[in-house]
Amino acid sequence: MRERDVEQKLRSEVEKRGGRCFKFLSSVSGVPDRILLLPGGLVVFVELKKEGEKPRKLQEVQMRKIRELGFRVRVVDSEQGIQELMREIEDWKS
Repeated sequence: MRERDVEQKLRSEVEKRGGRCFKFLSSVSGVPDRILLLPGGLVVFVELKKEGEKPRKLQEVQMRKIRELGFRVRVVDSEQGIQELMREIEDWKS
């Protein structure tokens, strides 16, 4: 899957669950691509990649810093990854 395809599928899945999937544009390099806002105040940062691609070093550093602040951060590169994230979201909500 191309990154664009992953993003479209992710947005669709989040919206099905009543959430919003915003593209995150930042002046800081390496921050995740998307912010998911879900019912109940759940916030998840998501770095999108094409299938099999890994985050760059700077992206890893930024994701670690966001996690250290207590936020959830995930890397998604496939439809399977989206479904795994959706299962995690359901677990977090309960």
